[in-house]
Amino acid sequence: MNSNITGLRIGSTIFGLVCLAQLTRLVTHLEVLIGGHRAPFWVSGVALVVTGIMSIWLWTIPNHFRS
Repeated sequence: MNSNITGLRIGSTIFGLVCLAQLTRLVTHLEVLIGGHRAPFWVSGVALVVTGIMSIWLWTIPNHFRS
């Protein structure tokens, strides 16, 4: 495994962990304050979808370059 593939896998794992954190917030209804204002739950829903897609995409990129 070369360094490019390793970097993609690490990035994918980080996006996956952020995705799980957003899912945890949605399931447990944790309140997040940003500058004293509550962050709405729909923001976590969008973040869940985006980070999930990014995680899967980065994980599968190396498979497209193998012969």
